[in-house]
Amino acid sequence: MAVTESAPAVPPAARTQSRPTDRPTDQGGEYEGILRRQSQRESAARTYARSLPIVPVRARGLTIEGADGRRYLDCLSGAGTLALGHNHPVVLEAIRKVLESGAPLHVLDLATPVKDAFTSELFATLPGALADDARIQFCGPAGTDAVEAALKLVRTATGRSGLLAFTGAYHGMTAGALDASGGAPEVRVTRLPYPQQYRCPFGVGGERGAELAAHWTETLLDDPKSGVTTPAGMLVEAVQGEGGVIPAPDDWMRRMRRITADRSIPLVVDEVQTGVGRTGAFWAVEHSGVVPDVMVLSKAIGGSLPLAVIVYRSELDAWEPGAHAGTFRGNQLAMAAGAATLAYVRENKLAERAGTLGARILGRLQGLASAHPCVGDVRGRGLMIGVELVDPEAAGPDDSVPPPAPTLALAVQQECLARGLIVELGGRHSAVVRLLPPLTLTDEQATAVLDRFADALAAAERAHTPHPPASRRATAPRNASGPSH
Repeated sequence: MAVTESAPAVPPAARTQSRPTDRPTDQGGEYEGILRRQSQRESAARTYARSLPIVPVRARGLTIEGADGRRYLDCLSGAGTLALGHNHPVVLEAIRKVLESGAPLHVLDLATPVKDAFTSELFATLPGALADDARIQFCGPAGTDAVEAALKLVRTATGRSGLLAFTGAYHGMTAGALDASGGAPEVRVTRLPYPQQYRCPFGVGGERGAELAAHWTETLLDDPKSGVTTPAGMLVEAVQGEGGVIPAPDDWMRRMRRITADRSIPLVVDEVQTGVGRTGAFWAVEHSGVVPDVMVLSKAIGGSLPLAVIVYRSELDAWEPGAHAGTFRGNQLAMAAGAATLAYVRENKLAERAGTLGARILGRLQGLASAHPCVGDVRGRGLMIGVELVDPEAAGPDDSVPPPAPTLALAVQQECLARGLIVELGGRHSAVVRLLPPLTLTDEQATAVLDRFADALAAAERAHTPHPPASRRATAPRNASGPSH
Protein backbone atom coordinates (compact mmCIF):
# COMPACT_ATOMS: atom_id res chain seq x y z
CA MET A 1 0.00 0.00 0.00
CA ALA A 2 1.16 3.50 -0.77
CA VAL A 3 0.73 4.67 2.80
CA THR A 4 4.21 5.27 4.14
CA GLU A 5 4.23 8.67 5.84
CA SER A 6 6.07 8.41 9.14
CA ALA A 7 5.02 10.15 12.32
CA PRO A 8 6.94 13.37 13.01
CA ALA A 9 9.15 13.79 16.01
CA VAL A 10 7.49 15.73 18.80
CA PRO A 11 9.03 19.20 19.08
CA PRO A 12 10.14 20.19 22.60
CA ALA A 13 7.30 22.68 22.94
CA ALA A 14 4.72 19.99 22.24
CA ARG A 15 6.17 17.72 24.92
CA THR A 16 5.54 20.19 27.70
CA GLN A 17 2.59 19.82 30.03
CA SER A 18 1.95 23.54 30.13
CA ARG A 19 -1.49 25.04 30.42
CA PRO A 20 -3.26 25.26 27.03
CA THR A 21 -2.99 29.06 27.07
CA ASP A 22 0.81 28.91 27.34
CA ARG A 23 2.06 29.00 23.75
CA PRO A 24 5.58 28.95 22.35
CA THR A 25 7.13 32.16 21.11
CA ASP A 26 5.59 33.21 17.79
CA GLN A 27 8.27 32.60 15.18
CA GLY A 28 6.64 34.75 12.51
CA GLY A 29 5.25 37.56 14.66
CA GLU A 30 1.71 37.06 13.35
CA TYR A 31 0.47 34.06 15.31
CA GLU A 32 -1.02 35.93 18.28
CA GLY A 33 -2.29 38.70 16.04
CA ILE A 34 -4.21 36.30 13.80
CA LEU A 35 -5.87 34.64 16.77
CA ARG A 36 -6.71 38.01 18.30
CA ARG A 37 -8.27 39.32 15.07
CA GLN A 38 -10.27 36.12 14.67
CA SER A 39 -11.66 36.54 18.17
CA GLN A 40 -12.57 40.17 17.41
CA ARG A 41 -14.08 39.62 13.95
CA GLU A 42 -15.72 36.21 13.87
CA SER A 43 -19.10 35.43 15.35
CA ALA A 44 -19.72 33.97 18.77
CA ALA A 45 -20.86 30.81 16.95
CA ARG A 46 -17.30 29.79 16.06
CA THR A 47 -16.59 26.33 17.44
CA TYR A 48 -13.34 24.47 16.80
CA ALA A 49 -11.28 27.65 17.09
CA ARG A 50 -12.19 27.93 20.75
CA SER A 51 -10.71 24.61 21.85
CA LEU A 52 -7.96 24.51 19.20
CA PRO A 53 -6.13 27.87 19.36
CA ILE A 54 -3.76 27.11 16.50
CA VAL A 55 -3.07 28.78 13.15
CA PRO A 56 -2.36 26.08 10.53
CA VAL A 57 0.00 27.16 7.75
CA ARG A 58 1.12 23.86 6.25
CA ALA A 59 -0.24 20.31 6.32
CA ARG A 60 0.48 16.91 4.85
CA GLY A 61 -1.16 13.61 5.68
CA LEU A 62 -1.66 13.34 9.43
CA THR A 63 0.44 16.38 10.31
CA ILE A 64 -0.31 20.09 10.61
CA GLU A 65 2.29 22.78 11.16
CA GLY A 66 1.13 25.92 12.93
CA ALA A 67 2.29 29.49 12.47
CA ASP A 68 4.08 29.13 15.81
CA GLY A 69 6.30 26.39 14.39
CA ARG A 70 4.67 23.55 16.31
CA ARG A 71 3.58 20.34 14.58
CA TYR A 72 0.44 18.40 15.42
CA LEU A 73 -0.96 14.96 14.69
CA ASP A 74 -4.46 15.68 13.38
CA CYS A 75 -7.02 13.14 14.58
CA LEU A 76 -9.91 15.45 13.75
CA SER A 77 -9.37 15.28 9.97
CA GLY A 78 -11.79 18.07 9.17
CA ALA A 79 -14.48 16.35 11.29
CA GLY A 80 -13.98 13.23 9.17
CA THR A 81 -13.70 15.03 5.83
CA LEU A 82 -10.07 14.17 5.08
CA ALA A 83 -10.14 10.46 4.28
CA LEU A 84 -6.62 10.68 2.84
CA GLY A 85 -5.36 13.30 5.26
CA HIS A 86 -4.15 16.75 4.29
CA ASN A 87 -2.98 17.52 0.75
CA HIS A 88 -2.68 13.96 -0.48
CA PRO A 89 -0.79 13.80 -3.79
CA VAL A 90 -3.65 12.17 -5.70
CA VAL A 91 -6.02 14.92 -4.56
CA LEU A 92 -3.61 17.71 -5.46
CA GLU A 93 -2.96 16.17 -8.88
CA ALA A 94 -6.67 15.86 -9.62
CA ILE A 95 -7.23 19.52 -8.73
CA ARG A 96 -4.17 20.59 -10.73
CA LYS A 97 -5.42 18.78 -13.86
CA VAL A 98 -8.72 20.62 -13.79
CA LEU A 99 -7.04 23.98 -13.23
CA GLU A 100 -4.57 23.42 -16.06
CA SER A 101 -7.21 22.13 -18.48
CA GLY A 102 -9.00 25.47 -18.78
CA ALA A 103 -12.32 23.83 -17.85
CA PRO A 104 -14.94 26.10 -16.28
CA LEU A 105 -14.98 25.93 -12.49
CA HIS A 106 -18.60 27.02 -12.09
CA VAL A 107 -21.23 25.21 -14.16
CA LEU A 108 -24.42 25.10 -12.04
CA ASP A 109 -25.84 21.62 -12.72
CA LEU A 110 -24.66 21.26 -16.32
CA ALA A 111 -23.09 17.99 -17.45
CA THR A 112 -19.28 17.97 -17.60
CA PRO A 113 -16.65 15.25 -18.07
CA VAL A 114 -15.47 15.85 -14.50
CA LYS A 115 -18.97 15.42 -13.12
CA ASP A 116 -19.54 12.30 -15.20
CA ALA A 117 -16.30 10.74 -13.93
CA PHE A 118 -17.20 11.52 -10.31
CA THR A 119 -20.71 10.09 -10.65
CA SER A 120 -19.40 6.92 -12.29
CA GLU A 121 -16.79 6.39 -9.55
CA LEU A 122 -19.34 7.04 -6.81
CA PHE A 123 -21.87 4.62 -8.27
CA ALA A 124 -19.14 1.97 -8.52
CA THR A 125 -18.75 2.07 -4.73
CA LEU A 126 -22.44 2.02 -3.75
CA PRO A 127 -24.30 -1.10 -2.63
CA GLY A 128 -25.15 -2.85 -5.88
CA ALA A 129 -28.87 -3.10 -5.20
CA LEU A 130 -29.02 0.69 -4.92
CA ALA A 131 -26.54 1.64 -7.65
CA ASP A 132 -28.35 -0.48 -10.26
CA ASP A 133 -31.45 1.71 -10.05
CA ALA A 134 -30.34 4.98 -8.49
CA ARG A 135 -30.64 8.69 -9.10
CA ILE A 136 -28.30 11.34 -7.76
CA GLN A 137 -29.04 14.91 -6.72
CA PHE A 138 -26.15 17.33 -6.36
CA CYS A 139 -26.93 19.65 -3.47
CA GLY A 140 -25.39 22.73 -1.92
CA PRO A 141 -21.85 22.37 -0.63
CA ALA A 142 -22.57 21.08 2.90
CA GLY A 143 -23.97 17.83 4.24
CA THR A 144 -26.79 19.64 5.99
CA ASP A 145 -28.13 20.74 2.59
CA ALA A 146 -28.11 17.12 1.46
CA VAL A 147 -30.13 16.22 4.55
CA GLU A 148 -32.64 18.94 3.65
CA ALA A 149 -32.81 17.56 0.12
CA ALA A 150 -33.44 14.04 1.42
CA LEU A 151 -36.27 15.21 3.65
CA LYS A 152 -37.82 17.19 0.82
CA LEU A 153 -37.47 14.19 -1.52
CA VAL A 154 -39.27 11.65 0.69
CA ARG A 155 -42.00 14.13 1.56
CA THR A 156 -42.60 14.80 -2.12
CA ALA A 157 -42.52 11.12 -3.04
CA THR A 158 -44.84 9.92 -0.26
CA GLY A 159 -47.12 12.93 0.11
CA ARG A 160 -46.56 12.68 3.86
CA SER A 161 -44.83 15.16 6.16
CA GLY A 162 -43.89 13.35 9.37
CA LEU A 163 -40.39 12.10 10.11
CA LEU A 164 -38.86 9.46 12.34
CA ALA A 165 -35.48 10.30 13.85
CA PHE A 166 -33.44 9.14 16.84
CA THR A 167 -32.21 10.32 20.19
CA GLY A 168 -28.59 11.41 19.99
CA ALA A 169 -28.75 12.09 16.25
CA TYR A 170 -26.83 14.82 14.47
CA HIS A 171 -27.72 15.77 10.90
CA GLY A 172 -26.58 19.37 10.43
CA MET A 173 -27.25 22.98 11.31
CA THR A 174 -30.03 24.10 8.95
CA ALA A 175 -33.64 24.15 10.14
CA GLY A 176 -34.88 20.77 8.93
CA ALA A 177 -31.64 18.99 9.81
CA LEU A 178 -31.70 20.49 13.30
CA ASP A 179 -35.30 19.36 13.79
CA ALA A 180 -34.13 15.79 13.14
CA SER A 181 -31.11 16.06 15.44
CA GLY A 182 -31.04 15.01 19.07
CA GLY A 183 -30.37 18.53 20.31
CA ALA A 184 -33.41 20.11 18.64
CA PRO A 185 -34.81 22.88 20.89
CA GLU A 186 -38.34 22.13 19.65
CA VAL A 187 -39.52 18.64 18.81
CA ARG A 188 -41.25 18.57 15.45
CA VAL A 189 -40.37 14.99 14.58
CA THR A 190 -41.08 11.69 16.31
CA ARG A 191 -38.02 10.75 18.36
CA LEU A 192 -37.16 7.05 18.65
CA PRO A 193 -34.68 5.37 21.04
CA TYR A 194 -31.26 4.66 19.55
CA PRO A 195 -29.75 1.50 21.06
CA GLN A 196 -26.68 1.85 23.26
CA GLN A 197 -24.64 -0.72 25.08
CA TYR A 198 -23.12 1.54 27.74
CA ARG A 199 -25.99 3.93 28.46
CA CYS A 200 -28.94 1.90 27.26
CA PRO A 201 -32.18 3.94 27.36
CA PHE A 202 -33.92 0.87 28.82
CA GLY A 203 -31.20 0.10 31.34
CA VAL A 204 -30.38 -3.37 30.03
CA GLY A 205 -27.96 -2.97 27.10
CA GLY A 206 -26.85 -5.64 24.66
CA GLU A 207 -29.18 -7.51 22.33
CA ARG A 208 -32.09 -7.12 24.74
CA GLY A 209 -31.75 -3.33 24.75
CA ALA A 210 -31.66 -3.20 20.95
CA GLU A 211 -34.68 -5.50 20.78
CA LEU A 212 -36.64 -3.23 23.12
CA ALA A 213 -35.73 -0.19 21.01
CA ALA A 214 -36.93 -1.93 17.86
CA HIS A 215 -40.09 -3.17 19.55
CA TRP A 216 -40.91 0.34 20.74
CA THR A 217 -40.51 1.66 17.19
CA GLU A 218 -42.77 -1.02 15.77
CA THR A 219 -45.42 -0.53 18.45
CA LEU A 220 -45.43 3.23 17.96
CA LEU A 221 -46.08 2.86 14.23
CA ASP A 222 -48.77 0.22 14.57
CA ASP A 223 -50.68 1.64 17.54
CA PRO A 224 -53.61 3.66 16.12
CA LYS A 225 -53.64 5.75 19.31
CA SER A 226 -49.90 6.47 19.48
CA GLY A 227 -50.37 9.89 17.97
CA VAL A 228 -47.86 9.05 15.22
CA THR A 229 -49.17 8.85 11.68
CA THR A 230 -47.28 7.04 8.93
CA PRO A 231 -44.24 9.26 8.29
CA ALA A 232 -42.53 10.37 5.10
CA GLY A 233 -39.31 8.64 6.13
CA MET A 234 -36.95 7.40 8.82
CA LEU A 235 -33.58 9.18 9.12
CA VAL A 236 -30.80 7.26 10.86
CA GLU A 237 -27.01 7.12 11.27
CA ALA A 238 -25.36 3.70 11.16
CA VAL A 239 -22.85 5.09 13.66
CA GLN A 240 -23.81 8.14 15.68
CA GLY A 241 -20.81 10.46 15.66
CA GLU A 242 -21.84 13.60 17.52
CA GLY A 243 -24.04 11.38 19.69
CA GLY A 244 -20.91 9.82 21.17
CA VAL A 245 -19.52 7.37 18.56
CA ILE A 246 -22.24 4.77 19.03
CA PRO A 247 -22.40 2.05 16.36
CA ALA A 248 -25.89 0.73 15.67
CA PRO A 249 -26.11 -3.04 16.14
CA ASP A 250 -26.28 -4.77 12.77
CA ASP A 251 -29.37 -6.79 13.72
CA TRP A 252 -31.12 -3.61 14.82
CA MET A 253 -30.29 -1.92 11.51
CA ARG A 254 -31.75 -4.89 9.65
CA ARG A 255 -34.84 -4.67 11.85
CA MET A 256 -35.25 -0.98 10.99
CA ARG A 257 -35.02 -1.90 7.31
CA ARG A 258 -37.77 -4.52 7.71
CA ILE A 259 -39.98 -2.19 9.75
CA THR A 260 -39.75 0.60 7.17
CA ALA A 261 -40.03 -1.66 4.12
CA ASP A 262 -43.13 -3.42 5.49
CA ARG A 263 -44.84 -0.07 5.99
CA SER A 264 -43.65 1.65 2.79
CA ILE A 265 -41.59 4.16 4.77
CA PRO A 266 -38.42 5.31 2.93
CA LEU A 267 -35.28 4.57 4.95
CA VAL A 268 -32.80 7.45 4.77
CA VAL A 269 -29.27 6.73 6.03
CA ASP A 270 -26.98 9.65 6.85
CA GLU A 271 -23.47 8.59 5.74
CA VAL A 272 -22.01 12.10 5.84
CA GLN A 273 -19.31 11.17 8.35
CA THR A 274 -19.31 7.37 8.16
CA GLY A 275 -18.82 7.06 4.40
CA VAL A 276 -15.77 6.37 2.20
CA GLY A 277 -14.18 3.66 4.33
CA ARG A 278 -14.29 5.41 7.70
CA THR A 279 -15.93 2.53 9.62
CA GLY A 280 -14.09 -0.38 7.99
CA ALA A 281 -16.56 -0.76 5.11
CA PHE A 282 -16.88 1.66 2.21
CA TRP A 283 -20.32 2.63 3.52
CA ALA A 284 -21.35 1.93 7.11
CA VAL A 285 -24.64 0.31 6.07
CA GLU A 286 -22.63 -2.47 4.45
CA HIS A 287 -21.78 -3.92 7.87
CA SER A 288 -25.44 -4.89 8.27
CA GLY A 289 -26.15 -5.57 4.60
CA VAL A 290 -28.92 -2.98 4.65
CA VAL A 291 -29.76 -1.23 1.38
CA PRO A 292 -31.45 2.09 2.18
CA ASP A 293 -33.83 3.99 -0.05
CA VAL A 294 -31.80 7.20 0.28
CA MET A 295 -28.15 7.78 1.19
CA VAL A 296 -26.97 11.23 2.31
CA LEU A 297 -23.31 11.79 1.40
CA SER A 298 -20.83 14.60 1.96
CA LYS A 299 -17.50 15.26 3.74
CA ALA A 300 -14.98 12.71 2.35
CA ILE A 301 -16.70 12.39 -1.05
CA GLY A 302 -15.30 15.83 -1.97
CA GLY A 303 -11.70 14.88 -1.28
CA SER A 304 -11.35 17.81 1.19
CA LEU A 305 -13.45 20.26 -0.86
CA PRO A 306 -17.17 21.10 -0.39
CA LEU A 307 -19.50 18.57 -2.00
CA ALA A 308 -22.79 16.99 -0.96
CA VAL A 309 -25.20 14.66 -2.75
CA ILE A 310 -28.08 12.32 -2.12
CA VAL A 311 -28.39 9.01 -3.93
CA TYR A 312 -31.80 7.35 -3.95
CA ARG A 313 -34.04 4.75 -5.58
CA SER A 314 -35.43 5.97 -8.89
CA GLU A 315 -39.03 5.33 -7.78
CA LEU A 316 -38.68 8.23 -5.34
CA ASP A 317 -37.72 10.67 -8.10
CA ALA A 318 -41.01 12.58 -8.06
CA TRP A 319 -39.50 16.06 -8.08
CA GLU A 320 -40.43 18.75 -10.58
CA PRO A 321 -37.51 20.55 -12.30
CA GLY A 322 -35.97 23.03 -9.89
CA ALA A 323 -37.60 21.44 -6.82
CA HIS A 324 -34.21 21.46 -5.13
CA ALA A 325 -31.49 23.71 -6.50
CA GLY A 326 -28.33 25.50 -5.43
CA THR A 327 -25.84 27.80 -7.11
CA PHE A 328 -22.77 25.81 -6.09
CA ARG A 329 -23.94 22.31 -7.01
CA GLY A 330 -21.38 22.02 -9.78
CA ASN A 331 -18.12 22.27 -7.83
CA GLN A 332 -15.73 20.90 -10.45
CA LEU A 333 -12.65 20.92 -8.24
CA ALA A 334 -14.48 19.00 -5.50
CA MET A 335 -15.78 16.46 -7.99
CA ALA A 336 -12.29 15.87 -9.36
CA ALA A 337 -10.78 15.60 -5.88
CA GLY A 338 -13.67 13.40 -4.78
CA ALA A 339 -13.36 10.99 -7.69
CA ALA A 340 -9.63 10.65 -7.02
CA THR A 341 -10.28 10.01 -3.32
CA LEU A 342 -12.99 7.43 -3.94
CA ALA A 343 -10.77 5.58 -6.43
CA TYR A 344 -7.74 5.67 -4.13
CA VAL A 345 -9.69 4.32 -1.15
CA ARG A 346 -11.21 1.58 -3.31
CA GLU A 347 -8.04 0.56 -5.13
CA ASN A 348 -5.86 0.55 -2.00
CA LYS A 349 -8.48 -1.21 0.13
CA LEU A 350 -8.31 1.51 2.77
CA ALA A 351 -11.70 0.55 4.20
CA GLU A 352 -10.37 -2.89 5.08
CA ARG A 353 -7.23 -1.28 6.45
CA ALA A 354 -9.37 1.04 8.63
CA GLY A 355 -11.19 -1.96 10.04
CA THR A 356 -7.98 -3.81 10.92
CA LEU A 357 -6.12 -0.83 12.35
CA GLY A 358 -9.21 0.45 14.13
CA ALA A 359 -9.64 -2.86 15.95
CA ARG A 360 -6.00 -2.68 17.06
CA ILE A 361 -6.45 0.88 18.35
CA LEU A 362 -9.64 -0.08 20.19
CA GLY A 363 -7.76 -2.90 21.88
CA ARG A 364 -5.02 -0.58 23.08
CA LEU A 365 -7.56 1.96 24.35
CA GLN A 366 -9.53 -0.75 26.14
CA GLY A 367 -6.28 -1.68 27.86
CA LEU A 368 -6.10 1.89 29.19
CA ALA A 369 -9.52 1.48 30.76
CA SER A 370 -8.23 -1.13 33.20
CA ALA A 371 -5.63 1.32 34.51
CA HIS A 372 -7.81 4.44 34.45
CA PRO A 373 -11.19 4.27 36.24
CA CYS A 374 -12.17 7.50 34.47
CA VAL A 375 -12.43 5.59 31.16
CA GLY A 376 -16.01 4.41 31.25
CA ASP A 377 -16.30 2.98 27.76
CA VAL A 378 -14.28 2.58 24.57
CA ARG A 379 -16.24 2.05 21.38
CA GLY A 380 -16.31 2.67 17.66
CA ARG A 381 -15.99 1.08 14.28
CA GLY A 382 -12.97 1.27 12.00
CA LEU A 383 -11.23 4.62 12.41
CA MET A 384 -14.25 6.26 14.03
CA ILE A 385 -13.41 5.83 17.71
CA GLY A 386 -14.71 7.27 20.97
CA VAL A 387 -13.51 7.13 24.58
CA GLU A 388 -16.21 8.10 27.10
CA LEU A 389 -14.82 9.63 30.26
CA VAL A 390 -16.71 9.34 33.53
CA ASP A 391 -16.45 10.40 37.15
CA PRO A 392 -16.57 7.26 39.32
CA GLU A 393 -16.49 9.39 42.49
CA ALA A 394 -19.77 11.06 41.54
CA ALA A 395 -21.72 7.86 40.94
CA GLY A 396 -24.90 7.60 42.97
CA PRO A 397 -26.27 4.39 44.48
CA ASP A 398 -28.81 4.04 41.67
CA ASP A 399 -26.39 4.73 38.82
CA SER A 400 -25.75 1.67 36.65
CA VAL A 401 -22.68 3.41 35.23
CA PRO A 402 -20.82 6.51 36.46
CA PRO A 403 -21.97 9.91 35.20
CA PRO A 404 -20.14 11.52 32.29
CA ALA A 405 -17.18 13.80 33.03
CA PRO A 406 -17.19 16.65 30.50
CA THR A 407 -14.73 18.75 32.50
CA LEU A 408 -12.23 15.90 32.49
CA ALA A 409 -12.81 15.31 28.77
CA LEU A 410 -12.05 18.96 28.04
CA ALA A 411 -8.90 18.70 30.15
CA VAL A 412 -7.82 15.61 28.19
CA GLN A 413 -8.39 17.46 24.91
CA GLN A 414 -6.26 20.35 26.13
CA GLU A 415 -3.51 18.04 27.40
CA CYS A 416 -3.54 16.30 24.00
CA LEU A 417 -3.10 19.64 22.26
CA ALA A 418 -0.18 20.49 24.54
CA ARG A 419 1.45 17.26 23.34
CA GLY A 420 0.81 17.97 19.68
CA LEU A 421 -2.32 15.83 19.25
CA ILE A 422 -5.62 17.19 17.92
CA VAL A 423 -8.76 15.35 19.06
CA GLU A 424 -12.45 16.22 19.15
CA LEU A 425 -15.10 15.99 21.85
CA GLY A 426 -18.63 14.68 21.36
CA GLY A 427 -21.41 12.77 23.06
CA ARG A 428 -24.47 13.87 24.97
CA HIS A 429 -22.43 15.82 27.52
CA SER A 430 -19.25 16.35 25.47
CA ALA A 431 -17.59 13.68 27.60
CA VAL A 432 -16.46 11.48 24.69
CA VAL A 433 -12.99 12.04 23.26
CA ARG A 434 -13.23 11.26 19.55
CA LEU A 435 -10.50 10.03 17.21
CA LEU A 436 -11.02 10.45 13.45
CA PRO A 437 -7.56 9.94 11.93
CA PRO A 438 -7.11 9.72 8.14
CA LEU A 439 -7.44 6.29 6.57
CA THR A 440 -3.79 6.57 5.51
CA LEU A 441 -2.70 6.29 9.15
CA THR A 442 0.37 4.05 9.49
CA ASP A 443 1.11 1.65 12.33
CA GLU A 444 3.88 3.96 13.54
CA GLN A 445 1.59 6.97 13.51
CA ALA A 446 -1.11 5.05 15.36
CA THR A 447 1.42 4.23 18.08
CA ALA A 448 2.45 7.89 18.33
CA VAL A 449 -1.20 8.97 18.62
CA LEU A 450 -1.95 6.42 21.33
CA ASP A 451 1.20 7.24 23.29
CA ARG A 452 0.32 10.95 23.34
CA PHE A 453 -3.28 10.22 24.24
CA ALA A 454 -2.28 7.93 27.10
CA ASP A 455 0.11 10.56 28.45
CA ALA A 456 -2.54 13.29 28.17
CA LEU A 457 -5.15 11.10 29.88
CA ALA A 458 -2.83 10.41 32.81
CA ALA A 459 -1.96 14.09 33.18
CA ALA A 460 -5.59 15.22 33.06
CA GLU A 461 -6.66 12.52 35.50
CA ARG A 462 -3.99 13.58 38.00
CA ALA A 463 -5.08 17.22 37.82
CA HIS A 464 -8.80 16.59 37.71
CA THR A 465 -10.86 17.66 40.72
CA PRO A 466 -13.72 15.21 41.35
CA HIS A 467 -17.27 16.39 41.04
CA PRO A 468 -19.37 16.92 44.17
CA PRO A 469 -21.57 14.01 45.32
CA ALA A 470 -24.26 12.82 42.94
CA SER A 471 -27.01 14.63 44.83
CA ARG A 472 -25.34 17.97 44.06
CA ARG A 473 -24.31 17.31 40.47
CA ALA A 474 -25.16 19.89 37.85
CA THR A 475 -25.20 19.28 34.13
CA ALA A 476 -22.04 20.72 32.63
CA PRO A 477 -22.38 23.09 29.68
CA ARG A 478 -21.85 21.57 26.27
CA ASN A 479 -18.41 22.12 24.80
CA ALA A 480 -18.49 24.11 21.57
CA SER A 481 -16.44 21.71 19.46
CA GLY A 482 -18.84 19.56 17.47
CA PRO A 483 -18.99 18.27 13.93
CA SER A 484 -20.76 20.28 11.30
CA HIS A 485 -22.43 19.20 8.09
